[in-house]
Amino acid sequence: MIDFNNKTFSLVENTENGRVNAETVFDYKQSGNFVSADYYGGTIVYGKIIAVLEGDRLDMLYQCLTTNNELKAGKAIAKINFNEVGKLKLSLNWEWLGDKKESGTSEYLEN
Repeated sequence: MIDFNNKTFSLVENTENGRVNAETVFDYKQSGNFVSADYYGGTIVYGKIIAVLEGDRLDMLYQCLTTNNELKAGKAIAKINFNEVGKLKLSLNWEWLGDKKESGTSEYLEN
């Protein structure tokens, strides 16, 4: 099983309608197949992810407060891979919840 406990991640790439940026830090915890993360920094005051680990993917729900006082929530599927030096890489297909149903992609790398 892939281990996310006590790992931190940073953004590598995000589509324009995403809210996080390179200054946002994600602190992950794991217990069995339950994975969670707190995130903050850059354009995010505070955010929270809860996810279920299933093989090489995470099924995620997330919510955050931005520095513009926006409350945002969404869902994502994260494909888990490893880069050339063995660091975890997450490739997300995500969607904001709400009226607009905007979606996008982003990539994160273990620090």
